[in-house]
Amino acid sequence: MAGHTGDANENGEYQGLVYIPITADNDFTAAIPTEKVDLIYLCFPNNPTGATASKEQLQAWVNYAKENQSIIFFDAAYEAFISDDSLPHSIYELDGAKDCAIEFRSFSKNAGFTGTRCAYTVVPKTLTVEAADGSSVELHKLWNRRQSTKFNGVSYIVQRGAEAVYSEAGKAQIQQLIDFYMDNAKIIREQLTAAGLTVYGGINAPYIWLQTPHGLSSWDFFDKLLNTANVVGTPGSGFGAAGEGYFRISAFNSRENVETAMKRIAEKFKV
Repeated sequence: MAGHTGDANENGEYQGLVYIPITADNDFTAAIPTEKVDLIYLCFPNNPTGATASKEQLQAWVNYAKENQSIIFFDAAYEAFISDDSLPHSIYELDGAKDCAIEFRSFSKNAGFTGTRCAYTVVPKTLTVEAADGSSVELHKLWNRRQSTKFNGVSYIVQRGAEAVYSEAGKAQIQQLIDFYMDNAKIIREQLTAAGLTVYGGINAPYIWLQTPHGLSSWDFFDKLLNTANVVGTPGSGFGAAGEGYFRISAFNSRENVETAMKRIAEKFKV
């Protein structure tokens, strides 16, 4: 993200990074790489595709990381939207994950904290890496040092808001909010499918990943959707080269807006 890996090619892929294709053919879950990589970034439930990973799939990643001395960065910002009891909410539900994974949690999506910037990172004390001289380094100590010297903390009022998330009233209100958004997602998914469009996600995640109709590019579909239906979404190409030909629609909106938007899209883009 800081640009230190190298230049990007014509497909928007940067040097120094290993790209793992996520497509409809592999249910947008990605395959274990054949070569050794040092850092692995996984996001489930996924933004933007809405895909989820099973315990078996994540266990395979943990096994790979341990065998290759890799570190998994596990983004669990959307775990609250999981309703399937068979799906893991945390990477630490898998055997051995505390030895190879760092997990990111956020209040932005479940509690509507977007903009207040409150989140937390889990760095197990059992997680170690090998330094250039062969010595073992505890990442928890390095992270604590970084936080202690480069971060002044979240404002007090925001911290109290985050605390309220764990109260009984807070839990009930958040569940009600999540249920509302997931009902929005169901409406979006079902109405777009009824219109003949190919959609993914929207079951254990608040995002619907739509395949652009009629061979339109992501940005061409964005322009046509805006100009003919007055609806705005996110072009898939904005998420990287693998997103071309797709479009993300969010369930984070009012019921009235969702129903109006779906009616307009169905009228203009029915296949």
